[in-house]
Amino acid sequence: MTDQANNLAAFRAEAAEWLQENFPENLKGEGIAPFGGVEGDRAVEGDAALWRDRLASRGWGTPTWPSELGGGGLNHHEAKVLSEEMHRVGAINPIPLLAGMGVTMVGPTIMEYGTTDQKQRHIPGICSGKVRWCLGYSEPNAGSDLASLATKAEENGDHWLINGQKVWTSGADISQMCGALVRTDSSVKKRDGISFLMLKMDQPGVETRPIKLIAGASPFCETFFNDARAEKDDLLGSLNDGWSVGKRLLQYERASQTGARPTSNKVSGSLQSLAKSYVGETATGELADADLRVRIADHLMHTRAHGLTIARITAEAKGNPEVSAAASILKNSATRVSQERAELTLEFMGHQGLGWAGDDFSEDEIEHVRGWLGGKAISIYGGSFEIQNNIIAKNILGLPETTQKG
Repeated sequence: MTDQANNLAAFRAEAAEWLQENFPENLKGEGIAPFGGVEGDRAVEGDAALWRDRLASRGWGTPTWPSELGGGGLNHHEAKVLSEEMHRVGAINPIPLLAGMGVTMVGPTIMEYGTTDQKQRHIPGICSGKVRWCLGYSEPNAGSDLASLATKAEENGDHWLINGQKVWTSGADISQMCGALVRTDSSVKKRDGISFLMLKMDQPGVETRPIKLIAGASPFCETFFNDARAEKDDLLGSLNDGWSVGKRLLQYERASQTGARPTSNKVSGSLQSLAKSYVGETATGELADADLRVRIADHLMHTRAHGLTIARITAEAKGNPEVSAAASILKNSATRVSQERAELTLEFMGHQGLGWAGDDFSEDEIEHVRGWLGGKAISIYGGSFEIQNNIIAKNILGLPETTQKG
């Protein structure tokens, strides 16, 4: 064996032993449910809080982040081994969920653009899973044309005063911090007068109003700023260069959305076994519905191809932290796989896939229905399916620009 293989084998043994000693057995297979589900909107307590704290104390909630900032300091090979060992014992890493936009978007952007002081003040809280971040991007009149945003930030002595409105602010009502794009100069071209500010959500000048969605949850909010305060040293990047910072953050977001996630909160069995429990099987153990069997096989091939494409792109990057346009390919592929799985699940559940509430439906059946409804948003948030196709056309295929430039 090579030195690298020996080191990874030793690390695998170390990780397995640590998980055996520290992962609460009663959380096995429970997925994200004990940590507030998809929205993460309830207090984490008991064994769920214990697991969060133990994971954070080792830095393994953010395994590849610098250890001096609260991360694990692992390389990508070690992080993959850790993920495999956690999966083997039925454990999940709840910290990306609990940190909101912190792990997937804000943290990497702070580490790239932030000062030493900003990194020391903000990154450890993200690594702990105790400081949740939201993002103030979209506005009622600035959605796809984000550069038309009107929320203003004005200098006021040793701080900034922020006034305006944001919308579709995920987790704003349960977040402690917000990273917001604001207008700091109205006299220049719209993309040239934007800055990125970080501010506390728990202050008199911030009001949030949850937006209830068809799936029954409220992960999105309207957010109002009325003389909200941001400190002068919480300007991320350069003044009036927030467009560059904001675009970079969106690249991290799209890279984080390349995994084809199940819509259910719990870790369940295979799609094949779940289908058999509803449709039945033949004497030779095959799914009884031949047509459904073919379509599930097609879906599993799509899922496998998606996973292999992620592995190929990761291997080609060879540890390069730059986020490429390939993330757009994977985002759309992940959308297809996730929504396809949800559609198939509801189909083979039959009339049990129509439940919203009541004793006639199990908790898992209701969760699948609500997950199917909520999963419709995957092709919209983080850059819609169509926007991702435009990025693929221009940045990967090199097709000519056909839209108006803002």
